[in-house]
Amino acid sequence: MEINRVFIVGAGLMGSGIAQACAQTGIEVILNDVSNEAIDKGMKSIDWSVGKFIEKGKLTEEKEVILRRIKTAIDFGGAAEVDLAIEVVFENLELKQEIFRKLDEACRPETLLASNTSAIPITLLGSVTARSNRVLGLHFFSPVPMMQAVEVIRGIDTSDATMQTGVEFVKGLGKAPVQVESDVPGFLLNRINLVSYVEAIRMLEQGIGTIEDIDSGVKFAFGRRMGPFETGDMVGLDVSLGALTAIYEDSKDMRYYPPQLLRRKVKAGQLGRKTGKGWYQYEDDGAKRG
Repeated sequence: MEINRVFIVGAGLMGSGIAQACAQTGIEVILNDVSNEAIDKGMKSIDWSVGKFIEKGKLTEEKEVILRRIKTAIDFGGAAEVDLAIEVVFENLELKQEIFRKLDEACRPETLLASNTSAIPITLLGSVTARSNRVLGLHFFSPVPMMQAVEVIRGIDTSDATMQTGVEFVKGLGKAPVQVESDVPGFLLNRINLVSYVEAIRMLEQGIGTIEDIDSGVKFAFGRRMGPFETGDMVGLDVSLGALTAIYEDSKDMRYYPPQLLRRKVKAGQLGRKTGKGWYQYEDDGAKRG
C-alpha cells in the first residue's frame, strides 16, 4: 500500500513537524485540530521552518509549493480521503482512544491508523477500532524535520503488511525506521532515553550537579547535541511526565517513576520552551535567556 495522503490530528509541535516532513516529500496532508487558532499557530511554525530549510539549501522547491500540499480542518470529514491517519495529541489514553474511535468511523476500511504516542500501548488504541490489524505506532522524535529516527511499533494485532507499509512510509520521508516488535511500555528508544532523564533530575534534586553542568557534561562526554534538560525543555516537561507516568503505571518499574521536581514544575506551568520557562528560561523568540 502506498501512502499519498495523510490526515494528522493535532497541529502542535509534533503534529506540525510531521505535516512538514510529509509535505516536503510530496505527500498531501490534512492538518486537523480543535480550533483555527491552534491550526494557524502550527502553520506559522511550518512556514518558518520550511523557510529555514530553503535558506540553508536543504530544499529545492519553493515554499509556496510545499505549503500548498497542506490543507487544514477542524473536523474529521477529510479523513475519508486519506491512506494514513496519525494521531498526535497529548499523552492521555482516554483522549487518544476517543480520537481513534472517530478516525475508525471517518476513514475508509483500508486506511491505516497510527499514533505518535511515546509510551501508551498501541494495542490499547487499536482495541477501540474495528481494524486493529491496521493500527500501528509511528513515534517521531522532536524536532521532527531534523530528527531521523522513527519508531514503527507493532501492536498485538498489527499485521505484517501494516508494519511493512509503516516502514516504507518512514523511509519515503527520508528517515530511519526503527522497528519495535513488542508493544512494551515506552517502546524501545524512550526506555533508554527516559531512564537517563530521570537520573539527571534526581542528581539535580540531590545537589550532585547543576542543570548547566549536567547538560554540558552529557554533550561533551557523549557527543550529544543537547543535554537532558535542554531536550526536556524542547519536548515539553508535561509530555515527558505523561510518558513516564504511562510507562510506570503499566510496568511498575521504579526507574520510570516521575521525580518530584518534574511533577512540581509541571503543576507550576513550567513546561519548557512553549511556556517560556522550564529547566531554563527563554525569550519570546525562543532563545535561551543568558
